[in-house]
Amino acid sequence: MTKSLKNTREYRGKKGISWSKLSNLAGITLYTITKIKSGTTPDPRIETIKKIVGILDISIGGLLSG
Repeated sequence: MTKSLKNTREYRGKKGISWSKLSNLAGITLYTITKIKSGTTPDPRIETIKKIVGILDISIGGLLSG
């Protein structure tokens, strides 16, 4: 999942959303997002991923294929 979360850079860029803004909009702490990105939390909760893809307006499949 870590690689997939790093792939959100493209989607965030299209929307002009920083990691910090994404965390605020999704209601997830920046610390949590950082842990997922770094691989410290390699298997985040599906609810967390749903929040992220909801803000980025992509599907989970779209995130995974990125």
